[in-house]
Parts: sequence; C-alpha cells; structure tokens
Amino acid sequence: MLEAIFWIAAGLIVFTHLGYPLVLWLLVRLPGRRRAALARSDGGAEQLPDVSLIIAAYNEEAVIVEKVANTLLLDYPPERLGIVVASDGSTDRTAELARLAGAHLVLELPRFGKVAAQNAAAERARGSILVFSDANSVWERDALRRLVEPFADPEVGYACGQVRFTSASGDSLEGAYWRYEMAVRKLESRLGGITAGNGAIYAVRRDAYLWLPPSGSHDLSFPFELARRGLRSVYVPAARASEKMVPTLAGEFARKRRMMSGLWDIVVGERMISPRGYGPLFAFQIASHRLLRYLTPLLHLIVLGTNIALLGEGWVYAATLGIQAAVLAAAALARLAPLAPLRWARYYVLVTASIAAGLWDRFRRGPVGAWEHAEGTR
Repeated sequence: MLEAIFWIAAGLIVFTHLGYPLVLWLLVRLPGRRRAALARSDGGAEQLPDVSLIIAAYNEEAVIVEKVANTLLLDYPPERLGIVVASDGSTDRTAELARLAGAHLVLELPRFGKVAAQNAAAERARGSILVFSDANSVWERDALRRLVEPFADPEVGYACGQVRFTSASGDSLEGAYWRYEMAVRKLESRLGGITAGNGAIYAVRRDAYLWLPPSGSHDLSFPFELARRGLRSVYVPAARASEKMVPTLAGEFARKRRMMSGLWDIVVGERMISPRGYGPLFAFQIASHRLLRYLTPLLHLIVLGTNIALLGEGWVYAATLGIQAAVLAAAALARLAPLAPLRWARYYVLVTASIAAGLWDRFRRGPVGAWEHAEGTR
C-alpha cells in the first residue's frame, strides 16, 4: 500500500509539470482536431468594439503617468477607447496624476482591494469589451487591437495576452517559468480553453463580467466560471505587454504567497474543484493544470513521508530519497553559491512552498482583499 501511495503521488507531481504539457501537445496534433482560429480584423475602425481599459491602482504615482501615456499611444481609435483608473484608497498622488495624464475617468475609492476596485470600474465603464491591465504593465502599440480580435467569435468570453518579464539584474528564472506557462496556455487555448490568465493584459465581454468578492481573482476565476456559461477563454500571444520582474527570489516568494492566499476561496468557495458545468476536456485541463498544481506541496510531503517509511525495501527508495535530499540541499546552498542548478532548485522549492504558505495565511488571517505591489517592480 505504501509503495502504491508513493508512486501515485510522485507520478502526479511529474504529470502536472511535464506529462500534462506533453498530453496537450499530442492532443492538438490528433487527426481531425478542430484548430481554434482567432478572428482577425482588417484594421478598419468600424469593426473594432468600444473598449474600456481599466487600471486598478494603489499608490502608483511612480508609474501611473507612464501607464496612461502608454495607453493613449495604443493603435486604437481614440473615440472607441476609454481609460478608467480606479484608485483603491491611494494615499499618494495616483488619482491626481492619472487625471493630468489624460485618463478619461478616475475613481477615488475606499481601500477594499483590487477586485473591489475593478468591480467599481466595471460598473462605470461604457465599453462592450472591458480590458484590464496592471499599472506597471507596458503594452506594445498593437496589443489592444490584437487582444480584442478573438471577440469576433461569439463563443469567446475572455482573452489574455502575453506578458514578458524584464529584469535589470538579468535574473531569468521567473521569465523562464512564464515562457513555460505561456507555451502551456497556447496549447490549452487550442483545446478546451486556458485555465488561467494574467493581470498584465486581458479582456472580458462586458455582458460576461463576473462580480467577484474582494478575495477573488480575475486571473483564476474568470476562465473556469465562464466555461460553465458556455464561453471559451483564449490566449492571444500577439497581444504583448511587459512588466518589471521582482528582483529577488525572496521577493518573488512573498508575491506568490500573497497571490496563493486566495486559493481556498477560489478552489472551494467558488467551486473550481467541482466538475459540474465543465466539458470533459476542460475538466481534464482544470484538474491537471490547476488542482494538481495546487496540491503539489501535499504531494511532496506524501512522497517524502512514504519514501522514508520505505527505506530498506530496495535500492530505488534510497535513490529517490537521495534525489529529494539533493534538491532541498541545492535550494539551501543557492543563497551561498548562486549557480544555475542550485537557483533552479531554490526557485522550485519556493514556488511550491508559496502555495502552502498562502493557504496558511488564509486560515490564519481570513480572506484578504487589499494588495501591495511587489517591491522593485515599479
């Protein structure tokens, strides 16, 4: 029994990280598989929808002028674009500077959190497509046109673009991780739809917008909730944005820990875990890319515990325990000797641990709506 538990848990870890992308790659190449084609406009303004681009901001005076200017320079008809800045209880000059920079609507709101600010902005916005971006995201000039193209298909309810992370220090770990994630989402988009978005660049139909609680997350909730309403969520790699990367692994751990603190409410409270309403393919994607990924801290503990109990049952269990010990040792040594293999081990351990730490924070402090931007990303 212990051996079965060990190998099942170990297999699930390997599957969610490596096996799942391989299965997706094989599925999109099946004969007769319908290839999802994104509608493309010919550039005519009359074909483009009215858009409200919403920027939720908390104490963003360092970047809000540049963000509004970047938005005004997008290759999109100005009469069809409204810029809404929702200041979530900012105590600096965010709202004032957003107005001076040319934002069409600036909301000065009490501090209730990012999602609450987005809800308030969505209620006031007039566009048929609601587009969202972080205050520190810089969009390429054609990004908005590219992002709204899929909405020509009435079955598409949500679209997210490609975010690229830049770093003056040259630390490439988070950037490499996101390239892996974007490759997986490109495959998902051609099948049942993506299982998560990103906060830097995404859009949703106004009539499909979901009012989430302050502890919710558009990135995680919209794709699966819209799937239950018969709408697909797609990835648009041609719609590109960039953000500054968190400069340290410790800072990245803290950022992911804050993000993961809302997982319980999304997975259990919003019923991501329930298969009801999903098609079989999308249910497989949610289970493989979301639920198993969030279970990896527990799966690692199961693997470690059963591995220790199985010592003496054959050389293979001594070897697997040695591999686990080596990964943990490499993660610890990365702070002293920042060699690439050691840093990758530390990155993996911290990303996995952030899920467990976020869950701990959720039950210790309750649902958290307010947010702080990550140090070094402005």
